[in-house]
Amino acid sequence: MNFFLGTHEIHWLWKVDIPLFVSRRRLEKRKNFKPATCDWALDSGGFTELNMFGQWVVTEEQYIEEINRFKQMGRLQWCAPQDWMCEPFVLKKTKKTVQDHQRLTIQNYLSLKSKAPDLPFVPVLQGWNIEDYLRHWEAYEKAGVHLEDHKVVGVGTVCRRQNTQTGLEILRVLQPLNLHGFGFKKTGLKNGWDLLTSADSLAWSFAARKKSIQLEGCTHKKCANCLKFALQWRKEILNCPKQLNLF
Repeated sequence: MNFFLGTHEIHWLWKVDIPLFVSRRRLEKRKNFKPATCDWALDSGGFTELNMFGQWVVTEEQYIEEINRFKQMGRLQWCAPQDWMCEPFVLKKTKKTVQDHQRLTIQNYLSLKSKAPDLPFVPVLQGWNIEDYLRHWEAYEKAGVHLEDHKVVGVGTVCRRQNTQTGLEILRVLQPLNLHGFGFKKTGLKNGWDLLTSADSLAWSFAARKKSIQLEGCTHKKCANCLKFALQWRKEILNCPKQLNLF
């Protein structure tokens, strides 16, 4: 399993040697990039995009252009498409159905692959209940995308449910796909480690901010942006007995 530490501190890409997960929203305004010292994957920022605007305002052409700039750093492993999440409150924003979001997610993936075949876009499954995800899997097949052949298949709309029985059941029914869990937290990682090929998490920052954590020796008031705290949190995850052999 490949564990990507989520970060909003993009300069870590030139500082650490562990896999990182970074949102395009953190990279888009930067003009110059140094060579990356670590492997990394790109999040499209879709959750924020749909929650803010109720639609994608970033065009496919703009997204492709941005990724071509970002990949100058090297070591880009894969990038998420401009997928459509299916949380009920997101559907209220977009005024669309789960089926609409699934259709738009596949359309975007196919379009991005057609326009930029050299970029490592990965397919993402979306839905709300188990039947939704199975239906979306079948829709990919009908569109000519054989998910079993992909090294990474993202699972969307589970980050807020990844520590629930429903979240685990969704991961189970999607076996044997090489699943990537977006935005997993400690409990979700512990419970679902054997069902995932990879995962990312920014939970360390939320924990530090919510609990006002300040490590000994740190001069900032909270460690929400602290590399020292992030690496310590990551070490705890990787040392979890249930995950030890895997990581």
